[in-house]
Amino acid sequence: MTVRLSDVATHAGVSEATVSRVLNARPGVAVQTRQAVLAALDLLGYERPSRLRTTGAGLVGLVVPELENPVFPAFVQVIETILAQRQYTPLLCTQTPGGVSEDEYVDMLLDRGVAGIVFVSGLHADSTASPDRYVRLRELGVPVVLVNGYVAGLDAPFVSTDDVAAAGLAVGHLASLGHTRIGLVIGPRRFVPAARKIEGFTRALRAVPGAPAVENAVATSFFTVEGGRAGAEQLLDAGCTGIVCGSDLMALGAVRAVRNRGLDVPGDVSVVGYDDSPLMPFTDPPLTTVRQAVPAMSAAAVNALMEQIAGVAPERSELLFAPDLVVRASTGPAPGLRAP
Repeated sequence: MTVRLSDVATHAGVSEATVSRVLNARPGVAVQTRQAVLAALDLLGYERPSRLRTTGAGLVGLVVPELENPVFPAFVQVIETILAQRQYTPLLCTQTPGGVSEDEYVDMLLDRGVAGIVFVSGLHADSTASPDRYVRLRELGVPVVLVNGYVAGLDAPFVSTDDVAAAGLAVGHLASLGHTRIGLVIGPRRFVPAARKIEGFTRALRAVPGAPAVENAVATSFFTVEGGRAGAEQLLDAGCTGIVCGSDLMALGAVRAVRNRGLDVPGDVSVVGYDDSPLMPFTDPPLTTVRQAVPAMSAAAVNALMEQIAGVAPERSELLFAPDLVVRASTGPAPGLRAP
């Protein structure tokens, strides 16, 4: 039976152009509108086009920046497992330098008719990036959840680690070991998690008696091993004996910088990471780090997405998860305080 666009449009309460977009599986149609058109097709006795029978209703987009940092595969594994338990299939979208961009991935996911999208440390974490891409998704009615980042004014749920508290834990640990010259190696300040860590570090350092001026204690670099090494070099030149890092990879770079100078970790310099990536207990030395609650955060993200898919309007809120300090062998008493 030939589909009469006018009949479907009347029953669905939309324009014929919108009906055409739905029938041709074109992006740019709100989820509720698409469902109304499909319901009208069924009520009028029309057979759905074959392209619509293989629906994306059971598909969820999962967008991550890269997989070289071990914390991102950790998030992916947990989120994928929980989605599978909910009978949803994740479509993993991994960005690489010069490869497919986040916006291009989103267009591809919309073409597939995904039920929702989870963003982990996406452009929502970059304070200089335009929020329009996420506003557009919300206007289309696409359920989204954003992990580790924040966009003010966006009607969407955010799930983050309390980065202010995380930096405070690291500084407090080093101070308890007698360190006063404590520095922070962190990524670019434009990223929300980095800015929050700087805030927490600054607040905690000012409470440490004898600590150096804060402006001389923060080295910005990249969230990589080499970035950690370069940032640690600056802090070592400033005389720091305790180094807090914005990621575990940066911490490994900091350990390398210390050893390149013929110094010992933790005998001469203590190093604290962030994330508690799966292999950190097996590094040399095993890394003291601040753990993100990856399982709990992933579960919260999926639950928030499922609520939206079920028709519950999203709240403009951010759920913060408390980090944990995991003490291993990369931190010890400040030089001069170690027992003979």
